[in-house]
Amino acid sequence: MITFKSTSSPLSLFIYIFASKIVKQGNYSPIILKTQKLCISHDVVDLSTWHFDKKTKNNTMSNASNNQGRAYEFVCLKSLYQEISKIRPANIIINSSYLAAENAWDTLEKSEQTLYSLSAKSTIDTIFALEPNIIEESSDVLNLYIQNDKHGEDADVRDIIIERKDIIWEIGLSIKHNHMAVKHSRIAKALDFGSKWYDIPCSTDYWNEVKPIFDFLEIEKSKGTYFRDLNSKEDDVYVPLLNAFVKEVTTQIKANKNVPRRMVEYLLSKYDFYKVISIDYKRITTIQSFNMYGTLNLPSRVMQPAIKVPVINLPTTLLHIGFKPGSKTTVVMCFDHGWQFSFRIHNAKDIIETSLKFDIQIVGMPADVNIKHNCKW
Repeated sequence: MITFKSTSSPLSLFIYIFASKIVKQGNYSPIILKTQKLCISHDVVDLSTWHFDKKTKNNTMSNASNNQGRAYEFVCLKSLYQEISKIRPANIIINSSYLAAENAWDTLEKSEQTLYSLSAKSTIDTIFALEPNIIEESSDVLNLYIQNDKHGEDADVRDIIIERKDIIWEIGLSIKHNHMAVKHSRIAKALDFGSKWYDIPCSTDYWNEVKPIFDFLEIEKSKGTYFRDLNSKEDDVYVPLLNAFVKEVTTQIKANKNVPRRMVEYLLSKYDFYKVISIDYKRITTIQSFNMYGTLNLPSRVMQPAIKVPVINLPTTLLHIGFKPGSKTTVVMCFDHGWQFSFRIHNAKDIIETSLKFDIQIVGMPADVNIKHNCKW
């Protein structure tokens, strides 16, 4: 069963069907479709923001990677639903994220759809072995849905949610297609990364230290200068900004013992999740558990998990922070319990702006996280 929750107006349902068919055809992009709002499950979708205009038959999203990721979310959701429905009542909740994922799926070639389907179906038995509450025989309906990407801004990386209403239980899956990056954050003239990352505002010392650097960038921006035109963007911009960043993080960790934990919550997630990564060239899909708060792998009323995953220790102590040897762009941060992150600063655009990006990667994790379940297909 697939649920569509809309306003009661017949016109609303007609518009939903009409818009869905347009999106599925994959050959439309920008004219503005003016109409009323539809309430679809968790999201209110304003169709006036949906842009369609006839262009090419194979009109895909501007970002091919996003398109592939959404398509993979769609087939993972559908594959789970199909197998769960054989065991117990299940329901896909349709929302705006589902429609976007379905549209992305419809843009794939048949050969790609076959590949993605094989990958998604290979994970089912392992997920069932990890989570007996999914397959417990019960009369209540198990719901599945795709989360809006905006949840990621609040440190919730889960793409697919599986929940039951008769018990207080839910799990989330972070779905990745040939992609293993952690996060992309910014450091900018007016961006207080401390408040965003660990709920403590950046100090006056930090703002005083970065002000001359961003003032310099502001002047060059007004001239239309490109980063490549600077004598040394590393020495003039990257190194001093990273030095200020290192000092600020070190100071705040010394003053507040909760900062290491909050940083990992920001960089990874405030919620437990399974990371599902399809590695197409190896014909393997890996499942990795991030059970930091103890909400994964719980027994059902009648069954224990067939595969056990431990609860992971979050960090409490900063062991090292400093530049990666030989690098002027990357800082490495090492905590206790094996947590290690790298922060590579870079300009997101060619032309100078007063904002730069951090490419943040996990360099090391607790041994328990490194246990991966390889699902061959």
